Amino acid sequence: MERRAGITATGFVYDPAYLEHDTGYSHPESAQRLEAIVGHVAETGLYDRCVPIDAVPAPEEAIIRAHSARHLAHVREICAQAPFRADLDTPVCNRSYDVALRAAGGVMSACDAVAGGSITNAFCAVRPPGHHAERERAMGFCLFNNVAVAASHLRAVHGIRRILIVDWDVHHGNGTQNIFYDDPDTLFFSIHQSPLYPGGGAASERGAGAGEGATINVPVAPGSGDEHYREAFERVLLPAARTFAPEFVLISAGFDAHREDPLANINLSTSCFAHLTVLVKDIAQQSAGGRIVSVLEGGYALDALARSAAAHLRALMF
Repeated sequence: MERRAGITATGFVYDPAYLEHDTGYSHPESAQRLEAIVGHVAETGLYDRCVPIDAVPAPEEAIIRAHSARHLAHVREICAQAPFRADLDTPVCNRSYDVALRAAGGVMSACDAVAGGSITNAFCAVRPPGHHAERERAMGFCLFNNVAVAASHLRAVHGIRRILIVDWDVHHGNGTQNIFYDDPDTLFFSIHQSPLYPGGGAASERGAGAGEGATINVPVAPGSGDEHYREAFERVLLPAARTFAPEFVLISAGFDAHREDPLANINLSTSCFAHLTVLVKDIAQQSAGGRIVSVLEGGYALDALARSAAAHLRALMF
């Protein structure tokens, strides 16, 4: 991939294999989510403006930088025994383990391309999602924590130390918090509806040990809208990020805070996701050379999901 001079080059990760993770009839985290996003992005002409990035399976050693070897073996075993459930909400099929490796690997490939300078940023349309997966536990539709695996990969392979993770999924990113809670070099910011699954994510949860202060939770009440999110980003995230000065930015891009989403009660507009993207781009420009990799998390109203992901992608590109 050759970066085009003078403009932002945006990568796009997608693989038809992601559709093979079969969650069963009527499950909200279905293959239709990616079909809706990819179809809409193609129809709007955005896909043709992106740099396609091949998704290759993550090696198991990359997964166990963020998860324990016991967790990896457990996920492999339950998928081999499918139909099964990793937890009450997380069904798997025989293909789910391989697809989860390919999802994490796709995000790693995007990080390689951005860290290598061939593109400026990337959006990863992957599934299963990841931000609920803790170091030792699959949950909430998530098997491996794609963003945590990517952050660990950036450190191990590219020597990038200070990483900002911005999680605007409507549900608290408990898995990412769990993995990096004592890490001072990972600034984790989560804005989420509270009360809501999975619980936790209180403002008082700020990290532990050397990582105290590097976890920032902004719980918002049901019914909150665009203005609440903009204020939280401008009042809380931007000053913290300026002080932290990240070298790389990862986004857990859930679109289930959209007003049409059936699994929550936040009233964001489609355009708000574009505005939040611009704010995060400004952070990345200040200290990270613009380097961002965004990773799909939630979003379950198919039309709203497709429109919101396209608005986010357009903001990354221009």
